[in-house]
Amino acid sequence: MKKRHIGLAAAGALGAAYLAKKVSAEKKVEKVAEIEEEINSRYYGDKQVYLIGGGIATMAAAAYLIRDANFCGKNIHVIEGMKILGGSNDGIGTNEKGFVARGGRMLNEETYENFWELFSSIPSLEWPDHSVTDEILNFDHLHPTHAQARLVTKDQEILDAHTMGFDNEDRLAMTKLLAASEDSLDGVTIEEWFGPHFFETNFWYMWQTTFAFQKWSSAFELRRYMNRMILEFSRIDTLEGVTRTPLNQYDSVILPLKSFLEKHGVDFTLNEDVVDLEFKPGSEITVTALKLGNGETIELNEEDVVIMTNGTMTDSSTEGDWSTPAPEVTEESRSARLWRNIAKKKAGLGNPEPFFGHEAETNWESFTVTCRGDKLLKRIEEFSGNIPGSGALMTLKDSSWLMSTVVAAQPHFKNQDPDTTIFWGYGIYTDKVGDYVKKPMRDCTGEEILYEWICQMGWQADWDEIVKDVVNVIPAYMPYIDAQFQPRKMTDRPQVVPENSTNFAMVSQFVEIPKDMVFTEEYSVRAARIAVYTLFDINKEIIPVTPYNRDPKVLAKAAQTMFR
Repeated sequence: MKKRHIGLAAAGALGAAYLAKKVSAEKKVEKVAEIEEEINSRYYGDKQVYLIGGGIATMAAAAYLIRDANFCGKNIHVIEGMKILGGSNDGIGTNEKGFVARGGRMLNEETYENFWELFSSIPSLEWPDHSVTDEILNFDHLHPTHAQARLVTKDQEILDAHTMGFDNEDRLAMTKLLAASEDSLDGVTIEEWFGPHFFETNFWYMWQTTFAFQKWSSAFELRRYMNRMILEFSRIDTLEGVTRTPLNQYDSVILPLKSFLEKHGVDFTLNEDVVDLEFKPGSEITVTALKLGNGETIELNEEDVVIMTNGTMTDSSTEGDWSTPAPEVTEESRSARLWRNIAKKKAGLGNPEPFFGHEAETNWESFTVTCRGDKLLKRIEEFSGNIPGSGALMTLKDSSWLMSTVVAAQPHFKNQDPDTTIFWGYGIYTDKVGDYVKKPMRDCTGEEILYEWICQMGWQADWDEIVKDVVNVIPAYMPYIDAQFQPRKMTDRPQVVPENSTNFAMVSQFVEIPKDMVFTEEYSVRAARIAVYTLFDINKEIIPVTPYNRDPKVLAKAAQTMFR
């Protein structure tokens, strides 16, 4: 009889718990419905929103305004200094003159929480009745990444990169870094934190080239990356966590987002710079006017809103071709100039100086190779064991330029012909003299960069045959591509919505978002969501950073990896 009483009590407890959970879920649904009803009842009148810069962050902000704030698209104005939208999500070219992507954004399924949620509401241009998120994840699941030649020596030996190569000093330093407070890392570099052995480990070569860190990069940023991407620590040798888009990011991400915004009437102004902002006097941060590069001024009404890109890592980039090096940089970063101008006027707008103006520390150079036919890609496949789209980065660890290449699934461009193939690469140390071409990388033509890479692969005897199929090699020199990793103080990156702001926010890789990591699509999208939800009082969830660094199973696997 006693057992029956216990059983009844347990059943009653379970029933009560179920009922409580059901009631909680119903209340949550009711709350969401109330929020939606309130937002849909809003009347914004003639309120205008000005988005400075045409990259993914401001375009995402426009999408959030339309989707979550019930804001009218025709009252959203995107002002971009270049002739094309997309910012650092680029990809352009022709079969006759060659294609170019300055870089390739590697996505991640587990950690890009807000990116996937936003693009689940953006229709795919290629797959009817599906979203961009559906399209990307479906493609990635059908084309999984598993690099089989992650690190290659000067003797063309594929290393067993499963072993991290740490010694006890490295492990201790890494453990201390992960435990350190962020406030204690102001201005500290990775090189100052770790001993010399750390920079000879397989881990460093792989982590450095996957995420583009330098020895002089911020230890703070490495700490953020290790915590945020701890899932990738155990699979950094295969890069299985990399999520690839079907095409380059301009075609796969920017074009469908642009189409969505255009259908809602968003106004785009291209090839026009915003060079300064005017503010209302006083302690509050209230933008009253936009100053354009053509001398015009856009006066703002009291209720208008400004969301500004306060730094762009691909600003001032230059491009060469087969016979011409990428030219030296002669123009100042547009976004940094604007940031400098406004930071002088108001407190709390950050400090661009640690990031921009240190070209020798923040640059690297990429190159995009366009070929007729697939002979060169077949040769790479035979060497690496990876078919196009499955290998991610292959790093030539002994090359003086520290060159890495990626062969994407073909085609990689929307207008790429079936008999045209491309692959992409980059070098981190552009000031170093090549091992075969005795010039710094940044002074080399596309032909010379390709020749250096061919020699590193041991194929120079076949150069004349290989070069017959090459359409073009386009070098892209980017002076500020690593700027977001520069050592700095916590106060140098401004808040997305600064304290005392009434109508102003900033979105970029140079704003401060606690726990998240820069140099990612997620960072830009999360910043956009924070900006819109804060300025428009949207009482909806911004998906938090997933705390994988607190998951016991993930931590146990990371600990095992330290001793591999």
